[in-house]
Amino acid sequence: MEWMILPLKRYAQFTGRSTRREFWMWVVFLIIVSIVLSVLDGVLGLGGSNSVTHTSLAGPDATGFSYGATTHGGWLTGLFSLAVLVPNIAVSVRRLHDIDRSGWWILMPLAPYALGAILMAGAHAFIVAGLAVFLGFVGAIVLLVWYCLRGTPGPNRFGPDPLADMSDLNETFR
Repeated sequence: MEWMILPLKRYAQFTGRSTRREFWMWVVFLIIVSIVLSVLDGVLGLGGSNSVTHTSLAGPDATGFSYGATTHGGWLTGLFSLAVLVPNIAVSVRRLHDIDRSGWWILMPLAPYALGAILMAGAHAFIVAGLAVFLGFVGAIVLLVWYCLRGTPGPNRFGPDPLADMSDLNETFR
């Protein structure tokens, strides 16, 4: 639990480095709390919705069954998302620092959308929008891969190795 709330303790600290463990435990914490708050929003009638769907296809073209579940957050989930926006950006920046990359790279998935919005005035708006979505998706995949990479051993330009004083047992969680 300590690893999950560490980014809250370092709320707006955009300097330094964060390990893979700190980053991914934060992600798990966000997912768990968001699910719980989404369900509470739905139960309390605060704008959330929970639904489970079951579709049975009948007739000569029937191919089987379809199941689905969706949860959309309401007021509680929205307030929580707003409250953790700054620590979420901060831990993402520190994670990039751990692999010796600038924190500005977190904007990589958004840049194609901004460029696409500027170029949408042209006649080929559909093509530009499709290209922007594709490039944004590629940027998000690149960031995901970077978040999974092992941090640079020893100090780098963003600070000392956060695992330098820990035992070799924790080395696998870098």
